Amino acid sequence: MNYDQIFDSAIERLHSEGRYRVFIDILRNKGAYPNARCFAGHNGPKPITVWCSNDYLAMGQHPKVIAAMEEALHNVGAGSGGTRNIGGNTHYHIQLEEELADLHGKESALLFTSGYVSNDATLSTLAKILPGCVIFSDELNHASMIAGIRNSGAEKKVFRHNDVEHLEQLLAETDPELPKLIAFESVYSMDGDIAPIHAICDLADKYNALTYIDEVHAVGMYGARGGGVSEREDAAKRITIIEGTLGKAFGVMGGYIAADAKIIDVIRSYAPGFIFTTSLSPVLVAGVLASVRHLKQSSAERDGQQAAAALLKKLFADAGLPVMDTVTHIVPLMVGDPVKAKRISDILLAEYGVYVQPINFPTVPRGTERLRFTPGPSHTEEMMRDLTAALVEIWDRLELKLAA
Repeated sequence: MNYDQIFDSAIERLHSEGRYRVFIDILRNKGAYPNARCFAGHNGPKPITVWCSNDYLAMGQHPKVIAAMEEALHNVGAGSGGTRNIGGNTHYHIQLEEELADLHGKESALLFTSGYVSNDATLSTLAKILPGCVIFSDELNHASMIAGIRNSGAEKKVFRHNDVEHLEQLLAETDPELPKLIAFESVYSMDGDIAPIHAICDLADKYNALTYIDEVHAVGMYGARGGGVSEREDAAKRITIIEGTLGKAFGVMGGYIAADAKIIDVIRSYAPGFIFTTSLSPVLVAGVLASVRHLKQSSAERDGQQAAAALLKKLFADAGLPVMDTVTHIVPLMVGDPVKAKRISDILLAEYGVYVQPINFPTVPRGTERLRFTPGPSHTEEMMRDLTAALVEIWDRLELKLAA
């Protein structure tokens, strides 16, 4: 058995398909986001502008967040000390869970080390607790949700994306005596569309199903206090479990779920992904706590981000660039070819100091490769116009088609 040959072949397949992933070597400039420094292929750092961060509101740079993390570092030190059950629980963790429960109007909340872990651990555990559970999953659900459903061992029925008629068809043909769980997202981050939350909840009520919504690309971004699309649409009280991240709009790291106290207690007590994992550092938790509290009171960041996204979409469309029509803060530019998407990304970085990563399979289906821009409140109109001009030049250079 030639192990090296197998490994070489696996990597070569990615190269041949044009979807081998390269990590960029950068440092962000504190207090000056989206400005950063790139170290790859240069004699010293080169100034660049970041256009693809999920730190949507630049809260990772917010003075309140940084000050809270510095205070915690000097107050309690760096690490958490272990799992929540063994040395890793702090007052910061308890405070943040209370704030997150309040954010979503739920009795309780539970912290995880990432949004991926919160999805995987919760979905896999919940379905194991419910005997004979059938999970109904949107076909575009995130890989972490798919992993959790697979790890649960439960029967899975996949419904067409945001298709409530198909979902009802699947629910109707399922034994009414079996436990049911409908798992879906609020904002789908690659296409930038939104789930019909109330319609799905109506079906859950009709067929006695639990609901699980992934709000990772919506928490902090929507709703009067940043509770997500479910808050904006007054639907949070209808959702059984709300899952979110602390590493996107809130700007730090971690994941969580919010639900009734009884459900939280079950997940806390049974989920291996929670029980056996070192808890988040109190330094990180303190930063998130400051971010959540700030965004509950301030809409300035959300308003600025929405205005930036709207302007960038308009500039792209006016220039004839193939921007996908979305109703959210996501601005995807369709390319449809992994090699060309990578080439555009490389030119933008090398010649224009613009950092945006190509999005390829398996994140999106083959043939729908794209560049995904996430303008924030700190991206200026001048930056957007420069970016648009650069893209038009590259489209012309590579003989790609612009709209008439």
